[in-house]
Amino acid sequence: MSFDLAARLAARRAENLYRQRPLLESPQGPHVVVDGQPLLAFCNNDYLGLANHPQVIEAWRAGAERWGVGGGASHLVIGHSGPHHALEEALADLTGRPRALLFTTGYMANLGAVTALVGQGDTVLEDRLNHASLLDAGLLSGARFNRYLHNDAVSLAKRLEKASGNTLVVTDGVFSMDGDLADLPALAREAKAKGAWLMVDDAHGFGPLGANGGGIVEHFGLSQEDVPVLVGTLGKAFGTAGAFVAGSEELIESLIQFARPYIYTTSQPPALACATLKSLELLRSEHWRREHLDLLIRQFRQGAEQIGLQLMDSFTPIQPIMIGDAGRAVRLSQMLRERGLLVTAIRPPTVPAGSARLRVTLTAAHSEAQVQLLLEGLADCFAHLSPEPSHA
Repeated sequence: MSFDLAARLAARRAENLYRQRPLLESPQGPHVVVDGQPLLAFCNNDYLGLANHPQVIEAWRAGAERWGVGGGASHLVIGHSGPHHALEEALADLTGRPRALLFTTGYMANLGAVTALVGQGDTVLEDRLNHASLLDAGLLSGARFNRYLHNDAVSLAKRLEKASGNTLVVTDGVFSMDGDLADLPALAREAKAKGAWLMVDDAHGFGPLGANGGGIVEHFGLSQEDVPVLVGTLGKAFGTAGAFVAGSEELIESLIQFARPYIYTTSQPPALACATLKSLELLRSEHWRREHLDLLIRQFRQGAEQIGLQLMDSFTPIQPIMIGDAGRAVRLSQMLRERGLLVTAIRPPTVPAGSARLRVTLTAAHSEAQVQLLLEGLADCFAHLSPEPSHA
């Protein structure tokens, strides 16, 4: 018996689902060089344009000079340094919660939180369209795992009726492939009615959403009682890397004791925490970034609707254009690239079969003129795209 990897790879190619890594040869920003080609990019998650900000770069440089480069050990041994601690306190303040806990990646924050809170004899209920890291966390927890219909509080209520043990309801805040928002008020009501806890992964909401960039919980005016477990990532709107969980004193202490992805991982570089502290300061003080981003989102949606593109119900920086067929989505992405525009085609299994799309992401670093260039490119390329293949 042997692994026939060649056959698996060939099948993926034949289905137009083969993935290849573009090689970025420049810093993140609207203007990038990918595989040697200068392009105008609309596919990164640097929503507030901070990933290449001079002040953030300088904070990292100064942090490295003061604290060195490597974390050196796990947080519980000797890897928890001053900048890590200061960043946790700043994130707790941003979220209005007593404590926050740093993780090295968003994937690890989700694995750590879910597996620390529920196990055998418990129940975890997740939105069908949750991020892969949340679904994996539910499966790995050992709890009874079930998925409710997307953003459907009635579907959740039916599953809560059958839940046993400690019950954790888990949802994305902003769904990364559709750009829509979780109906947190309704989900929180159902969870509280049954004594369940609600956990929100707000990876794509922190920064763009909320009056102060505090994300979807701030957007809806919800409390820690409504959403006891709040997860955010730092590699998107914050422009750096890592993640955090924010919540009560007891929650954070429990994660320090029981979250294996936290306990058994070397801490992130202290200089990275210094950079994130600077980006957090910019996120909170430069409100024009969110205002400009909102303007671009409105501009793009109005222009795309005039072209006749099929958009999804999103007022976030994630603006998917539904294509359906994976082959057509790839061709449209290639046609745009030939015009100097980089927009990624998203195909199954990342999204459900038959829902391939172009995933446009807008950032505060983009200009209105650049969005107009994208709209003109889309209008031209879409007009020349071959029709949907017949399934007769």
